[in-house]
Amino acid sequence: MAEKTPKLIPREVLFGNPERVQPRLSPDGTRLSYLAPKDGVLNVWVGPVGGGNEEFQPVTDDRKRGIQAHFWAEDNRHVVYVQDEAGDENWRVHAVDPATREDRDLTPYAEVQAQLVAKSRRFPDELLVGLNKENPELHDAYRLTLSTGGLELVAKNPGNVVGWVADRDFRVRGALAATAEGGFDLLVREGEEAAFRQPASWDKEDALSSGPVGFTGDGEKMYLLDSRGANAARLTVFDPAGGESEVLVEDPRYDVGQVMTHPDTHEAQAAAIERARTEWVVLDGGIREDFETIGKLGRGDFDVVSRDHADENWLVAFIADDNGPSYYSYDRREKKGMHLFDARPDLGDYELSRMRPISFTARDGLRIEGYLTLPPGVEDGPVPMVLNVHGGPWARDGWGYDPEAQWLANRGYACLQVNYRGSTGYGKDFLNAGNREWGAKMHDDLVDAVEWAISEGIADPERVAIYGGSYGGYAALVGATFTPELFRCAVDIVGPSSLVTLIESIPPYWKPLISTFHERVGNPETEREFLESRSPLFFVDRIRVPMLIAQGANDPRVKQAESEQIVAAMKERGIDHEYLLFEDEGHGFARPENRLEFYAAAEKFLARHLGGRSEE
Repeated sequence: MAEKTPKLIPREVLFGNPERVQPRLSPDGTRLSYLAPKDGVLNVWVGPVGGGNEEFQPVTDDRKRGIQAHFWAEDNRHVVYVQDEAGDENWRVHAVDPATREDRDLTPYAEVQAQLVAKSRRFPDELLVGLNKENPELHDAYRLTLSTGGLELVAKNPGNVVGWVADRDFRVRGALAATAEGGFDLLVREGEEAAFRQPASWDKEDALSSGPVGFTGDGEKMYLLDSRGANAARLTVFDPAGGESEVLVEDPRYDVGQVMTHPDTHEAQAAAIERARTEWVVLDGGIREDFETIGKLGRGDFDVVSRDHADENWLVAFIADDNGPSYYSYDRREKKGMHLFDARPDLGDYELSRMRPISFTARDGLRIEGYLTLPPGVEDGPVPMVLNVHGGPWARDGWGYDPEAQWLANRGYACLQVNYRGSTGYGKDFLNAGNREWGAKMHDDLVDAVEWAISEGIADPERVAIYGGSYGGYAALVGATFTPELFRCAVDIVGPSSLVTLIESIPPYWKPLISTFHERVGNPETEREFLESRSPLFFVDRIRVPMLIAQGANDPRVKQAESEQIVAAMKERGIDHEYLLFEDEGHGFARPENRLEFYAAAEKFLARHLGGRSEE
């Protein structure tokens, strides 16, 4: 154990607003925007490139949830962002003119969700958006004119399209359509007046690891992530006319995740393979020296997040495990980079922990990978441990700065994050091994992870908690009901308690994907008993550990009823529990005051049952 206990990192430093985050270059390269607090709420600030802090001014005036993402329109005039109401995920597209501060809601439709499809340098006054204003289950594609707010329908959803793809000429020529069998069809057409045809399809085994990236610059071919004929998703160039594919990047175990394409030519320049760390494969020799130079600027994994029209200046984000995001400007002519700012500079005053990739073999021989973050100075254990389960479940944990991992480690806990079967990134065999295994083999992997940590001398077997959000919240409920002997306590954030009511109450715009749930989780109409057997709600009598449950009242994915029904069952049985309901939140906690309230409660809860430290 460490001789000296590290300083307690205030929750405000970890979970409050960042000082500055998400820098973006204006298309002409003269202005810089970023998100920063204004009166405690994240807003967009704009100033001159190279200017001092006093030259940056807020150009938006959000006073509630804060703006989570923004970008410059290609007209070099507008900043665009999306915002919902209290977490309902009915996103609206806003355009702001930094010169006048005029903020226009360009999709002012009640209970309608806007999805950003594409922007184009060749059509700077336009955006392509998806809107479900005609049918709440289906998003049609529209051309949105920034200067006037005009909308033009360019692709009508035939009933199963879940995503649209535009070519370099800003024509909606591709679509991804869900099938009744749980797969996807690729649809392509020659022009916006032509009919769609189906040059390729993915069955349910390939569906979640495959899909379109975009058209090539000439519009003749498409870049795909494609696991057909392989285990892991490969980056390919596909010819819709003849059906031939050329593999550009592949790995036998790990999926290709991110693809960097040139914003003007639309040609693929690099692809990232998501191993234990993100590893870039450069395809365009013209940027090879740039990537080599950028890789030496900071410690960690990087991503190019913004480029000016001349493609001479880039903005680069670095993510390291023991520091918050750092941002650099990069001059391609000079081959030089300069540090811009850190998202959370106050973290520099504290000792943070390193995140270590780990792996172990599950009980049935499957190789499971994940990450371990130990308290600073701790080389061996055993110490109390929190099993922090990621959501999705069709997602994964990755290496880098994780505020929850740092929070838990600083409070004296080992934080174990496991990419259990059903997680993405590890090829389709691993992903499909999670089919119909919610609360079964997927949970076995989590149990095996805890037992691995105990056998390695990392975890104190008497002081292990299970914690997570969304699917991770469900896993916490499963841990408390199916394997209560393993855990001292459980924390569930927006987790479903019944797979029956979860699937029966999905958002209307997920209806085209219902077959995915039926194939990978179960069908309430024909398999109700099976789904109930995997649902913690029906096993509340088994709970022997204290519970903390947190829920957003406006969550469109995991409805408030999911938490309310299991809380009512625990209350009826006198089971030790705490319940936090946030009236102005959805699927997670966007407002910093709500985040801080939740983490304060969770910290006290964990300290009470595991014995770690807590900030007053």
